[in-house]
Amino acid sequence: MSDLYLVFKNLTRNKLRLILSCFAIFIAFLLFGVLGSVQKVFDSGEEASSDTRLMVVNKINFTQPLPIAYVNKIKAIEGVASVTYANWFGGYYKEQKNMVPTFAVDQDTYFEVYNNFVVDPAQLQEWQNTRTGLMVGRVTANQWGWKVGDKISLSSNIFSQKTGGQTWEFNIVGIFDGENPQVDTSGALLHYKYFIETQTFGSDWVGWIPLNTTEAALNDSVANAIDEQFANSPAETKTSTEAQFAKAFIEQLGNIGFILTSVVSAAFFTILMIVANTMALAVSERTNEIAVLKTLGFSAKRIFGQVLSESLLLSIIGGLFGLGLAALLVTGAAQAPQLKSFLPTLMFPTEIWLKGFAYMLLLGFVTGFFPAYNAMKLNTIDALNRS
Repeated sequence: MSDLYLVFKNLTRNKLRLILSCFAIFIAFLLFGVLGSVQKVFDSGEEASSDTRLMVVNKINFTQPLPIAYVNKIKAIEGVASVTYANWFGGYYKEQKNMVPTFAVDQDTYFEVYNNFVVDPAQLQEWQNTRTGLMVGRVTANQWGWKVGDKISLSSNIFSQKTGGQTWEFNIVGIFDGENPQVDTSGALLHYKYFIETQTFGSDWVGWIPLNTTEAALNDSVANAIDEQFANSPAETKTSTEAQFAKAFIEQLGNIGFILTSVVSAAFFTILMIVANTMALAVSERTNEIAVLKTLGFSAKRIFGQVLSESLLLSIIGGLFGLGLAALLVTGAAQAPQLKSFLPTLMFPTEIWLKGFAYMLLLGFVTGFFPAYNAMKLNTIDALNRS
């Protein structure tokens, strides 16, 4: 009679208990998989940030503009490799519910600074030479079925044209990708000059000024030099790394990471108590059987291994079903048009599988160790006398 057979029979002897225990573990790992994937989206902006990219925004608030004249002054600072500028457009497609993250940018320098985007050189040149050209991210292009050569209209919920309307006409001349899946390719890029020439206000202002330094070691000195240069000016600046900027932006929504971690931790703590109690009860019910196994020559270590294996198997069965369903839900949700603009990099990463399996083993070990230890130390004579 093999140990694996004994483990399986002991685990399935009380089927209702097995189903309820597996279901509890299933729920915990389902939450872990789904919420972990969502947290990964919020972390992706920080993780995908360039080590040498800085963001210059208005010190009062990043929604306040900066004079466009700052661009050339920043370019002259030692340690600055490349500079560009951008402005929020606030775009939507046909209806306001169809939001498209749209930015008015300098077409000649934007992709020099954001070199983690991949764009066909011919399409890039076409975009730079086309006043009404629109460069679209892969996620957004797939979401709306856009392709190169399409003519579309985007409206702004912030700006108005000099003619009185709020809709701009564009020719899609290129589609850009990210150098890896973590790079957000949602949104669209239009010419800043086209935007400024046609809208009613703000022609001498930009929203923010991104730049690359020559090396990461110079980030602090360059940031300090920029902020010192514009200190006591009507538009003082705050310069930070792109990672710091992304983190600060997300934190405006609340501490997402803490909230998600708290929910998952509470679920795992509850499951830990449930499974530990289940294993302790299951072993106590089999005291007589364990004593008989010892009289038949089963060593204490072998008994310990059987009970611990039972706990590990229970954890793995429930955990795999939970992560499996989480993967299906996340993969399906990532294809939903309503979520693509809000969670553009949503996916079920391999990291979740690896962490999940490690937590299964940890849960199984923690909940099974003490029942297995008690079974190993069980006094055969006392156990048989009690029976």
